[in-house]
Amino acid sequence: MPMRILFLTHSFNSLAQRLYVELTERGHDVSVELDIADSVSLEAARLFRPDLIIAPFLKRAIPEPLWRRHVCLVVHPGIPGDRGPASLDWAILDGEREWGVTVLQANAVMDGGDVWATRTFPMRAARKSSLYRNEVTEAATEAVLEAVEKFASRRLTPTPQDRTLDAQRGRARPPMRQETRRIDWARDDTATIIAKIHASDGVPGVLDRIGGREVHLFDAHAETTLRGTEPGAIIARRKEAILRGTRDGAVWFGHVKPKDSQWAPFKLPATLALADLLTDVPESDPGVLPAKHVGTWQDVAYEEIDGIGYLHFDFYNGAMSTDQCVRLREAFVAATKRPTRIIVLMGGPDFWSNGIHLNRIESARSPADESWQNINAMDDLCRAILECTTHLTVAAMQGNAGAGGVFLALAADRVWARRGAILNPHYKGMGNLYGSEYWTYLLPRRVGADNACTLMRSRLPIGAPRAAALGLIDESFGWDVAQFCVETRERARALVDRVGTLLDEKRTRRISDERAKPLARYRAEELEHMQLNFYGFDPSYHVARYHFVHRVPHAWTPLHLARHRRGAWRRQSELTGAGTR
Repeated sequence: MPMRILFLTHSFNSLAQRLYVELTERGHDVSVELDIADSVSLEAARLFRPDLIIAPFLKRAIPEPLWRRHVCLVVHPGIPGDRGPASLDWAILDGEREWGVTVLQANAVMDGGDVWATRTFPMRAARKSSLYRNEVTEAATEAVLEAVEKFASRRLTPTPQDRTLDAQRGRARPPMRQETRRIDWARDDTATIIAKIHASDGVPGVLDRIGGREVHLFDAHAETTLRGTEPGAIIARRKEAILRGTRDGAVWFGHVKPKDSQWAPFKLPATLALADLLTDVPESDPGVLPAKHVGTWQDVAYEEIDGIGYLHFDFYNGAMSTDQCVRLREAFVAATKRPTRIIVLMGGPDFWSNGIHLNRIESARSPADESWQNINAMDDLCRAILECTTHLTVAAMQGNAGAGGVFLALAADRVWARRGAILNPHYKGMGNLYGSEYWTYLLPRRVGADNACTLMRSRLPIGAPRAAALGLIDESFGWDVAQFCVETRERARALVDRVGTLLDEKRTRRISDERAKPLARYRAEELEHMQLNFYGFDPSYHVARYHFVHRVPHAWTPLHLARHRRGAWRRQSELTGAGTR
């Protein structure tokens, strides 16, 4: 039976978006309130009158009047009995082989309420953020759907937590302080350093000192061929990463966050944030390595399997800088010179792409100029894929995609996505940005003009199965990344026998489309709008980017999420308008 469900969440993050998609597709009426203040949360419940409240991601306790009046289900990324704000951090650092997600009912004890559902998953050697976007999200989705079904039945009740906890592992844990995360370069081996960074990525990072300045470290990768003689010293650089020696090897760090910088107190590529310290550091650039080459850091890799090319690009958080767009375009063009007829663009396991690199833009001397260069580099990449007539191209979306990243995928001839992937095919959330990447050509030809307008206006996430039903993508399959990759190879092989016919059809369609309206015109029209976004009188894009990059706390919940506030907003607007006429 459909219910009114209120989401109370610190931010509309990847997990909240996935749960929103799953519940709305099952017919539930879901509205979202960002956790700004107790009074705001209580007002949201009064306005929406929910049957159930779900908290996918909170950083503080639900106010007592709320959980006393309503059943509030909290999604906790830990096994039953585990309590505290650093559950995954401790699980990684303690070397847990299995972890879980618990859906519990809020009460007076933080994370101590009755259990409605729980799921476990095997731990993977990966960043905390990657585990959260994959294993935690899948487990949480299953557990929340079970809990909602139990609640709706009115026949099943939750289980007291003390009956479900693992007495040895389920316990209250304190916040993880920097003293625990700190790297002891003289004693810690490479594996220990990697674990500490993984447990701290993407928040808060590991505080360390490089060249006399304090920075938080992120994005760590082991190196097995190069090594230094002094633990902690920078021994090489590669694209955006720096290599530091350890007592038994070396570790690449892709990103750092300067602690006290007035210039850029946010995450940046290590070689950019520490540029003045790297003048004498040698460049280690092996080019585009094979995807199976392990034991080093690479963000672009290429492999051939059964005569099919697979181009991998794993950019941190899915952001693509000007340089990364240029390098990926060069790698794609090089792949088209190979004796293959199909190229599969794999993205990364966490993200396909999220479009232009907002942090790099924010740090630039002229953010407007860097925005312009970045979007043109994205357009160049899209055009290379669109105009490729020697190969059939497939976008295989292992992970989530947003804004220009979605339309980068649509530039391919076939678009496949993992079932759990979430797509945000719109730009307006970033200060009413118009967008480019040939979306005015790519989107209507897939979903029609009316649906294209609806998707771009709604600013809401779409699950991969729904995207396939709309025609936005071609197919959705695979319950996890590993299964998706296996099935992607099988489906790519199935195209081989038809590739000649498919390429003939592709060339004919491209010629016809170009005659009707050249790609250059689509691009010029889009960039005319983007130029106003970047250089015009309306600063909305620059303000929204600043708030996003600097993590400025939300002052209100946008109306496209807080559906329960739309009526009140309209009434207030009418009263205000009446008072000024």
